[in-house]
Amino acid sequence: MVHQYKNNGYNILLDVNSGAIHVVDDIVYDVVPFIEEGLNPEEIAERLKDTYGSAEIMEAVAECEELKEAGVLFTEDIYEEAIIDFKKRQTVVKALCLHIAHDCNLACKYCFAEEGEYHGRRALMSFEVGKKALDFLIVNSGSRKNLEVDFFGGEPLMNWQVVKDLVKYGREQEKIHGKNFRFTLTTNGVLLNDEVMEFANKEMANVVLSIDGREEVNDLMRPFRNGKGSYDLIVPKFQKLVKAREGKNYYMRGTFTHANPDFLKDVQQMLDLGFRELSMEPVVAKSDDPAALTKADREIVMKQYEDLAKLMLEYDEKKDPFTFYHYMIDLKSGPCIYKRISGCGSGTEYMAVTPWGDLYPCHQFVGEEAFKLGDIYTGVTNKKIQDEFASCNVYARKECADCWARLYCSGGCAANAYHATGSVKGVYKEGCELFCKRLECALAVAIIRDMKENNHEDADC
Repeated sequence: MVHQYKNNGYNILLDVNSGAIHVVDDIVYDVVPFIEEGLNPEEIAERLKDTYGSAEIMEAVAECEELKEAGVLFTEDIYEEAIIDFKKRQTVVKALCLHIAHDCNLACKYCFAEEGEYHGRRALMSFEVGKKALDFLIVNSGSRKNLEVDFFGGEPLMNWQVVKDLVKYGREQEKIHGKNFRFTLTTNGVLLNDEVMEFANKEMANVVLSIDGREEVNDLMRPFRNGKGSYDLIVPKFQKLVKAREGKNYYMRGTFTHANPDFLKDVQQMLDLGFRELSMEPVVAKSDDPAALTKADREIVMKQYEDLAKLMLEYDEKKDPFTFYHYMIDLKSGPCIYKRISGCGSGTEYMAVTPWGDLYPCHQFVGEEAFKLGDIYTGVTNKKIQDEFASCNVYARKECADCWARLYCSGGCAANAYHATGSVKGVYKEGCELFCKRLECALAVAIIRDMKENNHEDADC
């Protein structure tokens, strides 16, 4: 299968099964569909005779055949059988999302966590529960050395002392067990102060800072419980934190909704504020939710993704590059094919822990009792659910069979699929449309950057 499209003036071919990417001239671009259709060179020449000369067409066909022989064009899918054995392998737990606080000081209108309560009660994780969670991770990580723990909520800074105590405990356990903890923090910024910033910049490998861009958009969607906006309070704090991180990873993480499908204005606002590591993600909401993206909104978003690619390249030219989370693609050494087709590892390699120690496949399933895996004291007891998540992969979804993007999305997010279709193996079609457009633009940016870096006009990546 070959996916072809045009972006920023380039003709791009993606050989789906090999992952090879080719930037080609017009004639090769026009010849490829006929080769894939099974036409012979003479038939292709007849189809294109009004556009190109016969010799040109034959040369283009020959070039494509050479690429086919080299195994980088028209390749076959060889992974479906391999994934069966791969998914049978013994897995270990690599990461935990610690729900330090099931409480929040904001009342975001699109929040899947119900203002931090997750379909249940407000609660803060105790140090003892947190310690047991880290112990669970160590015991269930096998021989794996590098482990990840994200302090999440609600708003984790509402339980800041426990965060600090758990980091200290984790550092102590690293030496005892030969592990390396990578701690991350997700915060809305309301409670950020100098002490928090200093600690976070020392101990947190990444900090995710929640903001929706423009002041009017952010304050509409991310207000306090009294309705007052949060923008004026959090922006100076975020700027101070980012400046003090001195190059360490962070992300400005926003959500765009029906209120701002023109999210590029929010990206620009964050750039104007001095931020360079950005993420704006589409809301996932029921169709009757006022925040949900409409069909008309999605059409706007598609164009925004294209314009975002152009903006990124413009900033490159100004020697002031910025990153956009969904456009981060490594053409040469990205995730291995098995990681691509097997998914995120939720429920097997990654789990969420509630304030009282229950285990769920990921943070988006917390509070959905049917998906409770067990707890940090007795481990995973709901093997049926775990097995269901273990079997989630791109080949478990028949709808993905003919999708050119399947080896990049791994079949999509299980939580989004469940909330859209009632099955973790379903397909969230609206999300698929946006993902495919995003991927086209992300690949284009990566290709163009690679070509400019290597000073050549044509690229085979």
